[in-house]
Formats: sequence, C-alpha cells, structure tokens
Amino acid sequence: MTREELIRHLDGLGIETRTYEHPPLFTVADSEALRGDIPGGHTKNLFLKDKKGRFFLLTVGEHAVIDLKTIHTRIGASGRVSFGNAEKLQELLGVQPGAVTIFGLINDRDTQVTAFLDADLMEHDPINAHPLTNDATTAIGRDDLLRFIESTGHEVQILKLSA
Repeated sequence: MTREELIRHLDGLGIETRTYEHPPLFTVADSEALRGDIPGGHTKNLFLKDKKGRFFLLTVGEHAVIDLKTIHTRIGASGRVSFGNAEKLQELLGVQPGAVTIFGLINDRDTQVTAFLDADLMEHDPINAHPLTNDATTAIGRDDLLRFIESTGHEVQILKLSA
C-alpha cells in the first residue's frame, strides 16, 4: 500500500490521525533534529528474524534500549535474532530500510511477521510512526493503534521489551 492508501484505510476504520511532513528521517538523531515539535511518543522499529526464519517487528520508544542477545527469550524466537534483510522487509512490510514502521503490518497480508509493542511506549498518547515512508510522521491515538493492528489480522502483543 501507499501512504495515501494507508490513510484511507485508517479513515475507513474511523481512526483520526494527523500527518506531519518533514525531510526524510533515517535515524533517531535525524528525527530529533528535523521533525519539529510533534507531541506524543516517537517510535523506532526493529525488523528481526530468528534461526527458523520467522520474522518479528518490535516497535519501541525512540530511546529504548533493546538487548539483541536476550530479546529472543521475551518474544519467543528460536535462538538469538538478527536483523532481517532489505528484501524481506520490502516483501513483508512494503517499506525500505529507514522507513520501518508498525503501519507496515497492513502489507503483511499473510501475517508472517509477529509484532510487539513495548509497554513503555504504550504509556504515550498519541504515538507517532512513519506512514510507510520516512518523509512524514503520523500521530495516532494509542487505542486506535491497537484497532489498526487488529484490522490487519495481527494479534496485539504488548510486552516490556526495553531494558
């Protein structure tokens, strides 16, 4: 889906969002310097795979610290995880590196990606994420984000992921 199709999908669910345009953001440092003053919690996302080839998307607060040596024990992965490659990221979530987002679940029609939201992030309202491209940020209410995830056929899973 395109960014516009995503926004139409959210509108169709009765979910109000606000999208802010900005230069492309590739890192948390870029985000802090270039996004301006956007209220709410800001996300970073880790697209991971385990030894059995299963894929995971972890959506956490922008300053969260994730221990990649032990996170597999929390998310039910088979052994240690590593970052998924750009080809699988595009195939499963429909996004490029630098634009990884929880909204990418809309493109995972076969629910091959297991997604987790960090409990600390869920203390914020609204939550801000890229709308499938990294040249904008879309603010969505916390409860509406959960409704969006359910609309994609994925299970909502909230865990304490950050150290």
